[in-house]
Amino acid sequence: MDVRTIIAPTIHDRDALEEFADVLSDRAPQIERDVTRLRKAPEDSELIAGLFRAIHNIKGDAALCKFDLAVAIAHPIESLLSRFREGEIGFSELLAECVLLAIDRLELATDGLLGGKALDNLRLLPLVNGLDRLAIAKEDEIDGLCRDLIEAVTGFPPVIATLSSKAPKTKAPPADQQAAPADLQFFRSLALQFESRSPLFKGRTMRVLRLALETNKTAGSPVDAVQLEAAVYLHDIGMMLLPESTWLKVGRMTDEDRAALRNHPGYAAGLLQRIPGWQAAAEMVAQHHEAPDGGGYPNQLVGPQICTGAKILSIVDAFEAVMLKHIHRGKNRSVLRAIAEVNACDNQFAPEWIAPFNAVIRKTIEA
Repeated sequence: MDVRTIIAPTIHDRDALEEFADVLSDRAPQIERDVTRLRKAPEDSELIAGLFRAIHNIKGDAALCKFDLAVAIAHPIESLLSRFREGEIGFSELLAECVLLAIDRLELATDGLLGGKALDNLRLLPLVNGLDRLAIAKEDEIDGLCRDLIEAVTGFPPVIATLSSKAPKTKAPPADQQAAPADLQFFRSLALQFESRSPLFKGRTMRVLRLALETNKTAGSPVDAVQLEAAVYLHDIGMMLLPESTWLKVGRMTDEDRAALRNHPGYAAGLLQRIPGWQAAAEMVAQHHEAPDGGGYPNQLVGPQICTGAKILSIVDAFEAVMLKHIHRGKNRSVLRAIAEVNACDNQFAPEWIAPFNAVIRKTIEA
């Protein structure tokens, strides 16, 4: 296969590719659920057949719309599953992670191609080459090759870490902000009320707070930690003013859903703006969905116009959202795949904050 079809794929039939993307978005969650179940019941022949069929259909659909990249990703996975079905190899945890990582990358590549975005950060060539090597490897070589593939594609070692949901130590407010402790306690209570709306949100507030504060500290604390803490507590509180059917939706969002969600930063920022002393936090909240390239919302600000605290909050909020996506699909939170996805989409975030955030995650993984 021409390497250019992997590193720089082209659209031959946009309507067909859009249809492929819709089908893939439906199949990917089921593949993730089946991989999770297969880890627990590797002898389940019906489950194996279903997973094989799903990958085979992805390859067939990709061939029909001349999407060679998808064929290149699906074909070696299909070969691995065929070998597993025949009892030639086992289905290890690392092999499962490689399959899921490959499907993640295929989703990102498909969406990126349709959106006219660069795919360089997806490291598609190392992914395809690694999958090809796995497809023909001896059983005792597979786990080692899986480790190599995961690190080559994600930049992180294949260790599944957990993030603490305990409250981190926070900086005491300055003496001239006498109302700050009471305000922060109130903001935290609102955040925990928001968190209680879904069991999937459990621990979310403290995970995001810890990541935001540690990322800020790693970069030399350019953002006031007290203001950042307030912004973390309230950045999504505006969701509670929207219908739950919109912001707790699991499936694909409609254009109306997206339009409604774009209002939530303004609601929360408006609350903070009306409380003396929290103007910096209000700005962070109002801008935490803006993107350096102007593709964010609600005001399509560009890099220099976005405040530093919002840039931190944007990354940690996206990271938590990706982990929540995996939960919806029936898998435990995958720190490795979440950080890999954030890095693959790093053009959505301020580039100067990716390295400090990665350093915090790497420290967590190594610990």
